[in-house]
Amino acid sequence: MLFRRASRASLTTAGLTLVAVLALGACESGSDDESKPPASTGPSVLMPGVPGEGNETLSAKEAAEQRIEDDSPNSADVSYARMMIEHHTQALEMTELAPKQAESDEVKRLAERISAAQEPEIAAMEAWLKRHGKDGEDNTGHDHSSMPGMATEGQLKNLRSAKGSAFDQLFLTLMITHHEGAITMASDVKGQGNNIQIEEMADDVIAQQTAEIGRMREMG
Repeated sequence: MLFRRASRASLTTAGLTLVAVLALGACESGSDDESKPPASTGPSVLMPGVPGEGNETLSAKEAAEQRIEDDSPNSADVSYARMMIEHHTQALEMTELAPKQAESDEVKRLAERISAAQEPEIAAMEAWLKRHGKDGEDNTGHDHSSMPGMATEGQLKNLRSAKGSAFDQLFLTLMITHHEGAITMASDVKGQGNNIQIEEMADDVIAQQTAEIGRMREMG
């Protein structure tokens, strides 16, 4: 019996000691937490203010949210829309020749698919420019003939005069280069632009025209 009482007393003392240690640890932990900034705050980001106003310090989360909300078009977005309209327009000029001049039904169907895809894209970009007040004259000073993948006037002249299998081969050659140029432009605006809708349009161009390049190479 004495042994049991001694055991119980020892256990009780040990238990009380453990509770005290845990309580002390909790107090110390709480003190440390109060002296530290909340983990969700993260590093601060200095955001430049508009002219005439000072800079603003934001948390990393706030800065990210502000970037997501502000997708105002920049010059790269506007230039992309204007140039891609011209780029697509030339592609349509090329596809219009296929029904009468191509020999391969496969080339004719390809030209029809390209036309069906790029006409709505032109309309969408024209609507985007109008919505953002950028649908007036293109005053960027950009030489559209220097855009990646654009066929020269001499190449277009040769395509207009080609018939049968000669047309098929030249059409595929020029259109592959044309598509590669469009992908280059779309990739560039994804890194330089700011507008979400333009980025989505660029993603569509990259996905669609990459797939078409693969088909044309198989046909060539």
